[in-house]
Amino acid sequence: MTTIYLIRHGQASFGAESYDQLSPNGELQAKILGQYFDSILKEAPYAVAGSMRRHQQTAGIALEQCFPEASVVTDSAWNEFNHQQVFAQYEPRFNEPHLLKADVDKEDNPRAYLAKIFEGAIERWTGGDYHHEYEESWPHFKRRVETALQNLCNELAKTQPRYAVVFTSGGVISVAAGKILGLSPNKTFALNWAIANSSMTTLRLVGNEPQLLSLNEHHFIKAENPNLLTWI
Repeated sequence: MTTIYLIRHGQASFGAESYDQLSPNGELQAKILGQYFDSILKEAPYAVAGSMRRHQQTAGIALEQCFPEASVVTDSAWNEFNHQQVFAQYEPRFNEPHLLKADVDKEDNPRAYLAKIFEGAIERWTGGDYHHEYEESWPHFKRRVETALQNLCNELAKTQPRYAVVFTSGGVISVAAGKILGLSPNKTFALNWAIANSSMTTLRLVGNEPQLLSLNEHHFIKAENPNLLTWI
């Protein structure tokens, strides 16, 4: 029976010109993840990563700690939605990432403020009235992720590796979990906001159908250094 680990990338570079780059914290989170894999995985996993730089970096750093010989299949179907466009369509000035970061940094509770912005932006994206304004609409993103998950499960059902690891993003993991649990868009993205960087969500493959075993495990990072836990 195959166990599938869905991994959110390490902390990226929020507010920078390019978000798609691990921060120093993100690199350390990925290293700790890899060391944890070294203690729990008994053989090299079948590894997949989205094509975004933060996915590839997290995969490379983590696997170097445990199975450096493992190859990684790159599949852009596991890429995150364009969060910058989703924010910008909600508030045009947020098309400049540093302006959003500046607003967040001014708040007494930055995470709560960003959560409020995120909720409003996601409601607009998923609501149904503005699908035509986005490069990738919510229905298209949802369908892409669900198809990627089912294609992976079909492949694993044939090859039956002991483990599979997918390096991806929080929105993707939320949609995958939401599909399994039958969640609404609002509840799906409530999960997204809670998923920590470099955390793992675990699925068990039964036939070619995934079952959710755990969500957002990040105790291995907290045990190493609670200050390394990040969600943004």
